[in-house]
Formats: sequence, structure tokens, C-alpha cells
Amino acid sequence: MVKTNKNSKVKESGYVKGVLLTLFIAIIAGMIAKLPIFSMMGVMIISIILGIGWKRIVNLSLESKKGINFSSKILLRVGIILMGLRLNLDQIMSAGSSIVFIDIAVVSFTIIVMLFLGKWFSLNDKFSALLAVGTAICGAAAIVAVAPLIKAKEEHIAISVAFIAILGTVGTVFYSILFVLFDLHSYAYGILVGSTLHELAHVVAASLPGGDTSSEIAILVKMGRVALLIPVAIILGSMFTFTGQGKKRSKLAVKNLPVPWFVIGFLVMSIINSTGIVPKGITDLLISVSILFLSMAMAGLGLSINFKDFKKVGMKAVIVGVLGSILLALFGGLLLFLFQVV
Repeated sequence: MVKTNKNSKVKESGYVKGVLLTLFIAIIAGMIAKLPIFSMMGVMIISIILGIGWKRIVNLSLESKKGINFSSKILLRVGIILMGLRLNLDQIMSAGSSIVFIDIAVVSFTIIVMLFLGKWFSLNDKFSALLAVGTAICGAAAIVAVAPLIKAKEEHIAISVAFIAILGTVGTVFYSILFVLFDLHSYAYGILVGSTLHELAHVVAASLPGGDTSSEIAILVKMGRVALLIPVAIILGSMFTFTGQGKKRSKLAVKNLPVPWFVIGFLVMSIINSTGIVPKGITDLLISVSILFLSMAMAGLGLSINFKDFKKVGMKAVIVGVLGSILLALFGGLLLFLFQVV
């Protein structure tokens, strides 16, 4: 009994240490981001980089990893919900139908192209589907949501999540550098980031250097992609059910469908902000809390990345993932040009 209590306290202690570690990294990143040279990168990118560097230097305990996972998953979504206070319904309405079309176009294009690339390189169909939804919609959240509907293997799920996280992180740093080097228009840059980067975390981090305009439109566009998770999950689930050759499949019941609760929370916060009933001081405070939570999530993301996962996926999967991401970025840029956003 004593040992059980002792082990429980050790686990709780490690859990807290993991959360505190992400808080520490986020605070340090915030201090660094205020320096002239690093201000262009933003606190999110710096948090990711510091997290990656910390992991390479310090061994993380299993218990602390659970706390880190809490920051990178739960605090990320809470931070995104609070980010809704930066938007209002007028902004959403003024975005227009072109944003909706861009979201539908990039998601459809990416999934079709990556499924085709998967077949071309003889990659496992379900593995290709996981990489496709992770790239097209919202990274790990989409992968984990779709996986049970297509009966994907556990190793494919884990590898897909890690691989997409790495690709998205590389893309986040690349986009941030691109914005600085070419002095892109904040609004257009925000749409490009929101429509082409993988995780919500990546979008939040990469859009920050473009200022409030970039961040707001990027999050809005990304939320549109996330909202497409349910119809995409239904379609893919149906496809793999009909091609299952008699194997037992999960029923496409409503209870089995992924419900992105943080999207609902984000929209609720937007509605509340639109009413003007919340004092500006409280709104500003909650937005600051949101930035802190998101920075902690970025630190957790950096601490969770293992570049050795590239070796596990195989060269074919790497090619499919990288090509899909590049083609998505190019297609997003083409849509901006066609809609004369740039």
C-alpha cells in the first residue's frame, strides 16, 4: 500500500514537472522573443526550437512526458478556444465565400493527390490515408479521428502522427523565414499559412510574425479545414468499408464520428466577443493566457518530436509525405493568385 502511494506521488510529481517544463520554456521563449533579432520569429517558433534543443540535451522521464503531452494536446485546444476572443462574426462574414472554397479545394486536392501518390509508390492504403488527412486537415487530430473508422494499424497511427508533426514543424520555420525574406502581405500570408500548414499549432506559430491580421485570418481559414474533418471521415470510412472484402469494420454511427469540440468552443468565444459584453481588459487578459498556453503547447510539441521517426516510416512514406506537403503549399499559393489575394 505504501509502495502504491509512493508510485502514485512519483507519477503525479513527474506529470507536474512536465507541465512546468513547458511553462519554463514558454517563459524563456517570451523573453527571447522581445530581443530585436528574435522578435521577427515570434514566441511560438522560439518555443518549438527551445523544446527540440532541450530534448536533445536532457533525457525526459516517462512521467514528465505525460505532463508534456497535456500541454501539447489539452492546453493547445484551450488556447485555441480562447483565441476565438480575437475574432468576431463581422470578420467571419467579411471573409467571404472565397475562403470556404479555398478550404474545400485544398483539402480535396491534398487527399486525392496523396492517395494517388501512395498507390504510385505502393504504400499501404490506410497508411496513405492517415498521411493524407493529417496533411490536409489538422495533423494528429485528424489522424487519430479517422484511424478507427478505417481500422488502421497502431504503428501506422503513431508513425503518421510523429511524421506529420515533424513535417509541419519544418514547414512552420520555413514559412516564418519566407515571410521575413519576401515581406509578404500579412493577410495573404495568413491565408497561405491557414490553408497549407498541418497542425493548428503550426498555423498559430507560423502566422504570428505577420501580426494580428495574419494570425486572425490564418486561424479562421484553418478552422474551416478542421470543420471538414467530419465529412472527410465519413467519406474515407465508407470507402474502406466498401473495399474491406468482407472484413469486420466499425459502423459509421454518429457516436463514432469525430467531433472537434475546440472548434465549437472557438466559435462560441467569437460569438461572445462579437456581443461586446466582455470588458476589453478581461478580453486582453484571456488572450494573453491563450498565447501562454499556446506557447507551452509549442514547447510540448518540440519536446515530443523525435527525428528518428523518419527512419521508421521508410523512404516511400517520406517521399509521399514531403511531396504532398510541397504540392499543398504550391496549390495554396496558386489559389491565392487566382483569387487575387496576393
